[in-house]
Amino acid sequence: MYQLHFSPSTAAMAPHILLQELGVPFEKILVDTSTGAHRSEAYRKLNPNGLIPTLVDGDLVLYETAAICLHLCDRHPEAGLAPAPGTAERAHFYKWLVWLTNTVQSTLIVYFYTDRWMDAGNSAGVAELKSHAEAKVGLMLDQLDTELARLEKIHEQPWLLGAKYSAVDIYTLMLCRWTRNFASKPARDRAHLGAYLKRALARPAVVKAFEAEGLAQPWV
Repeated sequence: MYQLHFSPSTAAMAPHILLQELGVPFEKILVDTSTGAHRSEAYRKLNPNGLIPTLVDGDLVLYETAAICLHLCDRHPEAGLAPAPGTAERAHFYKWLVWLTNTVQSTLIVYFYTDRWMDAGNSAGVAELKSHAEAKVGLMLDQLDTELARLEKIHEQPWLLGAKYSAVDIYTLMLCRWTRNFASKPARDRAHLGAYLKRALARPAVVKAFEAEGLAQPWV
């Protein structure tokens, strides 16, 4: 049985939703960040970065959210949550997943953890960095909105890869949710992206994961 080491409303959400979509047995193990459990010696033996999530699959211990999602998709190809390897669709799947984690998520990390890049007490620098990070993420959300508009207009397709829901939609939902308290324009306020998020939130596996994490509505 899989073990997912998680904390609510973190990057563990994507593999959590993915496991719910797969319908396979798994155990959720809470890593209480409020007590610093993610920095404990026991947890760092699993994940030396002290970050969440970590997946245990038998003898395999895996961290990095995108890597966990790829592994789960490959372990359960029958679920169709990733296109077949070697296809053009799979190449686009890689493109979006890498862009989401390397570009969108990394910029959101700057937004949420400005103290990692600024000296203590530099409140003006923190505010400026946070503002710039939010603006950069806004441009990325615009890019997603434009792509969804193109798919809807030309192909009448509801998901980021087209007609079929995939793990990149799960990842997109997670990151878009992180913008819900933006001072400017959160993801939900863009026409096509907002409608897309509503479609994703209607999926039973998504509802089950959000409820299991004890998250209050509105979810995005």
